[in-house]
Amino acid sequence: MMKIFIIVLGASFVLLSAGFAQTQPPNNSEETETCISCHKSYTPGIVYDWLESRHSKTTPADAMEKPKLERRISNPEVAERLRHTTVGCYECHGLNPQMHEDNFAHFGFDINVIVSPNDCMSCHPVEVQQYSTSIKAHAVGNLADNSLYTLLVETIIGLKSIEDTKIIRGKASHLTKHETCYGCHGTVIEVKGKKRIETEAGEIDIPDLSGWPNQGVGRVNPDGSRGACSSCHPRHAFSLKDARKLYTCAQCHLDPDVPAYNVYKESKHGNIYYARESDWNFENVPWTLGKDFKTPTCAVCHASLIADEEGNVLAERTHNFDSRMWVRIFGLPYAHPHPKEGNTYVIKNADGLPLPTTFLNQPASDYLIDSTEMEERQGKMEKICQGCHSTDWVEKHFQKFDGTVKETNQMVLSATQLLLTAWDKKLADKENPFDEEIEILWLKQWLFYPNSIRYASAMTGAPDYAAFKLGWWELSEKLQQMKNWIELREK
Repeated sequence: MMKIFIIVLGASFVLLSAGFAQTQPPNNSEETETCISCHKSYTPGIVYDWLESRHSKTTPADAMEKPKLERRISNPEVAERLRHTTVGCYECHGLNPQMHEDNFAHFGFDINVIVSPNDCMSCHPVEVQQYSTSIKAHAVGNLADNSLYTLLVETIIGLKSIEDTKIIRGKASHLTKHETCYGCHGTVIEVKGKKRIETEAGEIDIPDLSGWPNQGVGRVNPDGSRGACSSCHPRHAFSLKDARKLYTCAQCHLDPDVPAYNVYKESKHGNIYYARESDWNFENVPWTLGKDFKTPTCAVCHASLIADEEGNVLAERTHNFDSRMWVRIFGLPYAHPHPKEGNTYVIKNADGLPLPTTFLNQPASDYLIDSTEMEERQGKMEKICQGCHSTDWVEKHFQKFDGTVKETNQMVLSATQLLLTAWDKKLADKENPFDEEIEILWLKQWLFYPNSIRYASAMTGAPDYAAFKLGWWELSEKLQQMKNWIELREK
């Protein structure tokens, strides 16, 4: 195993390893230097990761000197004690101790276990505010506070036992939930008291946290904030490059339910990305279309500050990943105008259910953006597309996409009509709409297959996903199976 030596030299240190040397700037805080003096031995991976970060190489004061378009910091009034030191261990883990129930005494310092968005807000308030309004930030509540989705989760991952050939359904443990649905959505992290653990440094008393570890996008932190910046900017480098690459989004956006990553790989954009990504610059701000990258990624369409070589902004940076989206193609059970707010569990449709549409696709319009807002958002996306494509190409692309949304919604409606027939004829019990065979078939008809088709249409070409692989073939086959199921039970 390679040995890593860190030599502490006053207010700077040098990391020496095989072929690697890096001298840190002489403005780490004394507190951070103290952290490093131990963690270089006990968690060298963290130290090394931080050494490669932008945080380790600059100060908030220096960051604010950048031209406005190039800035990665949005608070011009960073606290004086933070302005002139690098953003190190203590600068993040020592913030706002009065707000952190997870704060504890650690070798002479008061340290927070979790660095939350409220802490990141010291330098990045605009980004935190934007994120706080998004669907991602409310991902825990959107699952746990929606009675239908909670029932769906319990039906899928709850323990099952067999008694006299009957399936008896039980609850999923919190451990199972945290490793499945809430692994992406996030957990509610609570401090249950203190506990003593044995480490290489000896016994340490630390907060006893439930729901931890977790880096889900809607994680509810002990200070009350929502979200985990490390979902997209992995600690401790917090790299922009990592966030812009596909693999970060692919942690959660996978088939069969949200097949964005799988579809992208098969698309023409994906072909170009995998052929040329090694030549791209994933670090520049703004991200220059044509110069830094050649084809859109998740970040290009949903988040990044995009400009042309003359510095003309094609898309403003946003950490509300919904703000450019005019239609929500993830069917619930139909694709629909995008919700106005991130906390979708407050939605009530005409049937009194917490869904954005009724079972027969009547939108809950009071909770969804109107046609004017939809057109405005689509226009923003078209502007990005027109950076490479002609106006006619872009218009026809969106015409195809609109048709895909309408036609897949019609197929979901056909499946839903069959389900309603089964309920009306008492062939299935609608108390739990997810547990009987015809209900499971119906679930796939909106949770899996239409999403593959819509993503394939939106991402300019993944025809196998649209047609055969979790696409139209499955929609048609499962619709026939639903019809056969009803007819068999009517005999």
